[in-house]
Amino acid sequence: MTLNCKGKLIDLTSPKVMGILNITPDSFYDGGKHKNDHDILKHVALMLNEGATFIDIGAYSSRPNADHVSETDELKRILPIVDLILKEFPEVLLSIDTFRSRVAKSCIEAGAALINDISAGKLDHNMLQTIANLHVPYIMMHMRGTPQTMQEHTDYDDIIKDSLLYFSERLATAKQLGIVDIIVDPGFGFSKTLKQNYELLNKLEHFKITETPLLVGVSRKSMIYKTLETSAKESLNGTSVLNTIALQKKASILRVHDVKEAIECIKLVESLNT
Repeated sequence: MTLNCKGKLIDLTSPKVMGILNITPDSFYDGGKHKNDHDILKHVALMLNEGATFIDIGAYSSRPNADHVSETDELKRILPIVDLILKEFPEVLLSIDTFRSRVAKSCIEAGAALINDISAGKLDHNMLQTIANLHVPYIMMHMRGTPQTMQEHTDYDDIIKDSLLYFSERLATAKQLGIVDIIVDPGFGFSKTLKQNYELLNKLEHFKITETPLLVGVSRKSMIYKTLETSAKESLNGTSVLNTIALQKKASILRVHDVKEAIECIKLVESLNT
């Protein structure tokens, strides 16, 4: 299984790591941490040196009840950072965490490589056609509602069946438009209860029926620290445990805050199969 990123084929036979760079002031774990160009470049360099294949940039916090950010403000936040990183690291594969087609198009034109959409095109009806026109890989996530309302939409008949039906429709629409490289993200923490998150992880292998690479993003999320009665800051060990389980259930990409530890999880799990 491969992804074509700016003409470079990324082989997902061996799982890859996507490092998170939040440039929002209110993200749940590292909001406001990277305040200037020096800090941003230092963090990107660290993640790349530790083995990240992708760097995921978000300028709109999608944590529950996050403040709404206008499209104009999102663009003002993210475009200078895309330019900054690509000037320093021209070969880096930047993923843009946005549900807005205009932001996606502007960032790809500025040199980003792929789009990570929490809404799978449901919050901007121009998104899928835009991705098709841009010919870039597309991560589609499962979510109901918006970041502001998603925790009001956790009533499922069957979380696995309902999620797979959602992806069946989204994938069919995307493929009909000509989108080739698609990654599926079950959306841990998005419109799901604590119990539903663990059911999702326990049955993660069911998502291989989509015949797409699987991205898992559980890094330092509340499903970990609420269960352990700690905090996001203290949930690295729990993140590594759940990442390991996800890898054993054939996750292709781990989206994480802590790249070094995720790479170690991959190396250890791959050692089981050699």
